[in-house]
Amino acid sequence: MPSSSLDAPVPDPGLPEDPDAPSGSALPEGAVVVAIGLLVAGISTYAFFRVGTSALGGDTEFAPIAALWFAMFALAPGFFLPLEQELGRALAHRRAIGQGGRPVVKRIVALAVIISIVVVAVIAITSPWVTSAYFDGDWLLLVALAVAFVSYAPVHLTRGICSGTARFGSFAFVVGSDGVVKIIATIALAAIGITAVGPYAFVVALSPLLAVAIVWSRGTLATPDGPPAPWREVTQNFGWLLLGTACAAVLVNAGPMAANLLASDTEADAVTRFSYGVLLARVPLFMFQAIQASLLPRLARLAARRDYDDFRKGLKLLILVVAAIGAIGTTAAWFLGPWILDLVYGADLSGRTIAMLALSSAIYMLALAMSQAVLALEDHAQVAIGWISGILAFVVGTWLAGDQLFRRIEIGLVASSVIALAWFSIALRRRLAIVDQT
Repeated sequence: MPSSSLDAPVPDPGLPEDPDAPSGSALPEGAVVVAIGLLVAGISTYAFFRVGTSALGGDTEFAPIAALWFAMFALAPGFFLPLEQELGRALAHRRAIGQGGRPVVKRIVALAVIISIVVVAVIAITSPWVTSAYFDGDWLLLVALAVAFVSYAPVHLTRGICSGTARFGSFAFVVGSDGVVKIIATIALAAIGITAVGPYAFVVALSPLLAVAIVWSRGTLATPDGPPAPWREVTQNFGWLLLGTACAAVLVNAGPMAANLLASDTEADAVTRFSYGVLLARVPLFMFQAIQASLLPRLARLAARRDYDDFRKGLKLLILVVAAIGAIGTTAAWFLGPWILDLVYGADLSGRTIAMLALSSAIYMLALAMSQAVLALEDHAQVAIGWISGILAFVVGTWLAGDQLFRRIEIGLVASSVIALAWFSIALRRRLAIVDQT
């Protein structure tokens, strides 16, 4: 398991060391190390679903935890990933021009506190509807959702500092340890015979904090002091970034959430089976996070230096790699997906459904890569509009695709990813044409 001891020494702000990988490399700096942490997190995620299902007595009983899981990962990254990205981008930019980033960190922490208070207040205000419509009246799950949201604020801040200062060993440690703590705690609860949903819900909510505490205690999050950071340095495009990231997070979790809302009372087990299919289809997308964590800081450094030739070369090679991975993943999902689901979870899901989920994830990966490039060129509004368009495409596609629960969601997911990818491709082409003229 990677830890902060694996981090390469971070140069002082004034040193002219170039942390970027060579322009011929498809993988940004730190991607391999982060991939190891994500691999650990991915394996423990699958184990959590498997052990949790057994501990609670079956797919139907585990359905509330699956619903909490996907709601949490729609909500927390939706609001805190923008902070992580802006923090990583701003710190990487300051490194590129030889400035310390501590004032930037203080600004982002203040924003995180404000967002946490506002969102928890909104959850409280809407709690009667959310509890009734999404959690089948279980208020304990709503409380767990609010606790989970607050818990992930320091996680994303830690990840932002680590990616912006090239401490990717610590980034991987935080990502991987989250999953490890979840599975260890779940096994412990199951071993002592806990069958109530509540304890497992709070395992999901609190598990990420241990790794953050360890990384912080080792001084890994220390950043050099530097010039004051005016609010516009971290908030100039924050509204657009927040809107876009929230929509992107909702979109990537829209399938299981829609299944939970649209399923009848007799289809609770189908919702859990669909969640298993989403987890399997997301394997390439899950690993893409290793690239995403270091992609935006790298592109931000290249854009800050106006090195648009390397910007184009690196992005083009990355797109080819992502497209190839997506194609392989979709094909494997069609032929091997049902067998793997039956082997791991004892669940029955068609190859078509798993392949459609994998295809939507592959297209989403391409859209995500393109959106990161647009963000690096500071066209945050186009990123927000692109993800909003994807959400609208999902709603329309799901609405028009008939009455079959799985098929209508599959079509909605593919349509949403295609629309978002098309929008980002056009926006990137236009933005690069503008910078070429300046």
